[in-house]
Amino acid sequence: MRILVIGGGGREHALVWKLASSPRVEQIYCAPGNPGIGKIAECVQININDNAELVKFAIDHKINLTVVGPEAPLANGVVDEFVANGLKIFGPSKAAAQIEGSKAFAKDLMKKYQIPTAGFEVFTDPALARQYVEQHGAPIVVKADGLAAGKGVIVAMTLDEAFEAIDDIMCDKAFGAAGSQVVIEDYISGEEASLLAFTDGKTIIPMLAAQDHKRIYDGDQGPNTGGMGAYAPAPVVTDLIRQQVITEVLQPTIAAMEKEGCPYQGCLYAGLMITDAGLKVIEFNARFGDPETQVVLPLLDSDLTVIMEACADGTLADVHIKWKSGAAVCVVLAAEGYPAAYRKEDIIDGLEQAEQEEALVFHAGTKLSDGHVVTGGGRVLGVTAVASDLLNAVNKTYDAVGKISFNGMQYRRDIAYRALNK
Repeated sequence: MRILVIGGGGREHALVWKLASSPRVEQIYCAPGNPGIGKIAECVQININDNAELVKFAIDHKINLTVVGPEAPLANGVVDEFVANGLKIFGPSKAAAQIEGSKAFAKDLMKKYQIPTAGFEVFTDPALARQYVEQHGAPIVVKADGLAAGKGVIVAMTLDEAFEAIDDIMCDKAFGAAGSQVVIEDYISGEEASLLAFTDGKTIIPMLAAQDHKRIYDGDQGPNTGGMGAYAPAPVVTDLIRQQVITEVLQPTIAAMEKEGCPYQGCLYAGLMITDAGLKVIEFNARFGDPETQVVLPLLDSDLTVIMEACADGTLADVHIKWKSGAAVCVVLAAEGYPAAYRKEDIIDGLEQAEQEEALVFHAGTKLSDGHVVTGGGRVLGVTAVASDLLNAVNKTYDAVGKISFNGMQYRRDIAYRALNK
């Protein structure tokens, strides 16, 4: 098989790494890729939002399967273009990707089909949004409607924070066009978890539950990020809760998408809050989560190419998926200043030494400069280790993290603390 992976972050490095382990795979290309991906695949410099160029590359290079990593190409209709050209691709159509591309679409869908989620209102007028917040009180959650790279959600603990969030999103356009409308949600408390699932539009096979750590500092303090680390499996998702997610969230959502005329194929990510009052969906993503992918895929004991082809072909019911026992932990190493303006071009030391610790080092925001691997993004690396249990996986991961250094490197020292405290 010849495979094209679209994207160039830690999630895509994990996808390429897992796909490359299949005996069916002859060649992997990645657009645009990164220095870590470049060791196991051929990186090609194509703009990931240029559908015509991506289609041309897939035809010219006789690609058998294309895998879409990030959300932007999905929202840009890359799947529709590939399908129209008779090319096999893993991911949802542009219409189906609205489940992530518009929070208002997702919330309206959940309301219509009685999928459990927090109460909400949608606003296009900042004055009306402020008025609603004033009447409703804090804490309250303010979300940019569109794609904001995982950062368009503000959990406002005070009215002033909520007003500031509305101004930032709607008036100052902190997230560009993503802020043309906002979703204002009831604040709910509990423990977060993510359950990703493979689907061909009919059959749904959930993966292992994971828990992401969104805030920048230990103890879940500071601003939200794209994710500072994750672990799987997450014990907060018990067998009972997992079954509830399947019957109350995943199955009704896939059925609802078909009824709405936008059948969903690919990976559906359900971001969940486990509350005292039961299960609530915080958000849906239309693709693999990042960093969750970096802990879920190392525990997958089946051929990912077979699963992805079945999702694209509508034959997932014929596939049996196996998982490894044990646990996986990922710690994200971020640049100084992230999630705001951050340092770049710092030389990264210790990558080989970390990999000698039986760790996987997934490149997220790196590039090559004068023969050195240097920092190029806010989240620079994801360091993952697998062990027989969670504590050993945590220790192995942090041992490997200790081998890596770059100027201003910041990371959380408490990944998986909730599960370990249990």
